[in-house]
Amino acid sequence: MAETLRGRFAGIDLDELVDWPVVRTWLYWGMFWLLVAPSVGVALSGLFNYPDYLGTTNLGLTFGRLRPVHVNGVIFGAFSSLFIGECYYLVPRLCGVRVPWPQWSVPLAWLWNVSVAAALISLPFGENNGLEAGEFPLFAKIPIFLVVATATAQFLITIARRLEPPLYVALWYLIGAFVWTTMNLVLGMILPYTISGINSAAFHGLYLHYIVGLWITPAGYVLIYNFLPISVGNPIYGHKLSLVGFWSLALFYPFVGIHHYLYSPIADWAETIAIVTSMLLIIPVWTVLVNFFGTVMGRWDAFGKNLPAKFLIMGSLMYLVGCFQGSTEALRSIQQPTHFTDFVISHSHLTVFGTFVVWAMGGLVYVWPRACGRELWSFTMGNWAFWLITVGISTMGLVLTAAGLQQGFQWMAGTEWLDTVISMRPYWLVRTVAGVSMDIGMTLLVINMMMTALTRPAEAREGAVFGAAPVPAGGAGR
Repeated sequence: MAETLRGRFAGIDLDELVDWPVVRTWLYWGMFWLLVAPSVGVALSGLFNYPDYLGTTNLGLTFGRLRPVHVNGVIFGAFSSLFIGECYYLVPRLCGVRVPWPQWSVPLAWLWNVSVAAALISLPFGENNGLEAGEFPLFAKIPIFLVVATATAQFLITIARRLEPPLYVALWYLIGAFVWTTMNLVLGMILPYTISGINSAAFHGLYLHYIVGLWITPAGYVLIYNFLPISVGNPIYGHKLSLVGFWSLALFYPFVGIHHYLYSPIADWAETIAIVTSMLLIIPVWTVLVNFFGTVMGRWDAFGKNLPAKFLIMGSLMYLVGCFQGSTEALRSIQQPTHFTDFVISHSHLTVFGTFVVWAMGGLVYVWPRACGRELWSFTMGNWAFWLITVGISTMGLVLTAAGLQQGFQWMAGTEWLDTVISMRPYWLVRTVAGVSMDIGMTLLVINMMMTALTRPAEAREGAVFGAAPVPAGGAGR
């Protein structure tokens, strides 16, 4: 992988290829959104048990106005900012050349995040296109598209100029994520204004799942395929296996978007294709999971002190559970009791947050000390953050799954809707407590990163700062 370039290109200092101010700018913003967006979610979850605690007169504090702030803040704020910042770290190291147009990169970070902030502020005031993950007004969608398109050009040019002919799998996924999303954002801009009725629902299902499956998913694969091998010091378990995962994702995911619209007026053949391809997604899921756990073989003894690897493997476990939910709920017999219930919310939290945001946090823990030239300020605080986040997301996934199944079968049995709401209240209270645990964990993580940046540079401790185990020659880069 990147570290193998050191032996193949003597005299190249890979760290000098990285534009550190760009990396730090994106990661600072990502940490800011880690504090803001999930906290909005915790505030929202409290409304299920205490519906009046935010007041009854301010329309902007209602659930319908604030939920898009939470969802878009996590996707476009926390996850995307961390991911793009970590890409500016890993792409030049994997390619052995600098990212072009460096003078644009910091302004791009500010344009992206100021646009996201402006859009999130506008949502409670009713500036909303009404399409999940596509609620942003046009004044934010256009600059976000321009940033993605420009970053895509930067990374594609860097990859084209790479010094090592073989293309490591993380770069395969990076190319896919940025190219697919550049095209999908065009759909997101025109969809609210050009398509209506049931066709709008169908195309929105595609757009939404392209955000999840062709942006967040390959982006997450970029991070773990890069950071897991170098954090544990092992080559990737199977490079050919990883390419099976890439091409199966590219082939099957574009068709799954309608699997949330079963029993709808959308054509049965389209629903059936979505069901079949949803089940076929087991192929990329299992290939990447076999790769991840195979990569860690022989390194479990040092796992307790390897904080980045702990985040990455925990996210993989959440991915296993969440994707099992996602594929099975596409079956008509499973979707009948689970649709419109918390079962679906469990799936989305286990995958988007429990997997991909957690992987981004694992990359943050690896990159940030290197970006600051310092050791991690406190492993103990980092470990507390890890366990609070792990316990929180695990508890949330479990209680929402149980709540969704109970409520769905109650509906099928003819129970009055209000009676089912009453029976959900204990589950929702536990969900809120779990969210508080996650919030505290992320706060500790960000405090740890800030203290890392503020402490005195760790002179003569380079081995501790950049202390990942070396990757064996001919390993992950192949």
